[in-house]
Amino acid sequence: MLLEGIETLLVLSKHKTMSKAGSQLYISSSAVSKRISNLEKRLNKKLVEPNGRQVRLTPEAQKLIESIGPSFLELQGRIFDQQSIPEHTPIVLDCSETLIAGYIGENISLLKQVEKTFKITTNHTPRIVENIQSGRATIGICAGFLPSHHGLKTYHLLDEPFYVVSTAHLEQLPERLICNDLSNPANSYQLPLLSKVGITPAMEMDSYTAAAKLALGGLEPALVPYSIIKALSISDKNIYQFEGLKHLYRPVYICVRINSEKNQRVKTMIQTIGDAVPKAIY
Repeated sequence: MLLEGIETLLVLSKHKTMSKAGSQLYISSSAVSKRISNLEKRLNKKLVEPNGRQVRLTPEAQKLIESIGPSFLELQGRIFDQQSIPEHTPIVLDCSETLIAGYIGENISLLKQVEKTFKITTNHTPRIVENIQSGRATIGICAGFLPSHHGLKTYHLLDEPFYVVSTAHLEQLPERLICNDLSNPANSYQLPLLSKVGITPAMEMDSYTAAAKLALGGLEPALVPYSIIKALSISDKNIYQFEGLKHLYRPVYICVRINSEKNQRVKTMIQTIGDAVPKAIY
């Protein structure tokens, strides 16, 4: 019960509402509230308090997360390592949404040929890494730079190029671009590269699809990876490459727990993804 409560607190700290935390944990919002209440009683500390429609973590809760959060994820992963993966248990692929849209979706038939019991979830790269570390997902497919000291086995699939998408004709690199969330650790490497060539983020979206749609709608040009160009079938007349951005790319990785990789089903899935995704970009 204690571990269950800590896991719930960690999820709640990211999603800020009982309902969203419940969705992540596949339980009701009332069950989330009960778990937090039981944890508060066990620790004799107030951990959350109302904040409008959301909840706010108390300083005691923040200290608890800082102290045991990373260790808790590793503990969950070690417990997961002790479990076998029976034939009827689905393999969970946790993926970047853009990679699903641009590469994985069109190769689903290949995955189904080698593995009939799998399911797909979507998250941003930091969350994907956490889910693999804790064993909540089996295989991660990430876009962008991974956090240091992640402790996972990784396979580099490709370096995905970026393009400027614009509905207006461009003769030179714009000074402003709609970007994706640059506070996301997986994307933060882009900021100094953009600054070096004199680009200011016009706004930062949570979705590359949204950035591309705004650019095509005529708001401002957007910086978009190839997977979104491909998924949205953006016309060549709206796509631009500039010398100043030729060194800007995002790496695409598979990540997995080292022990999970020993399972033959997991190994076959990794090989199938590794064969299919790089080919999708050419």
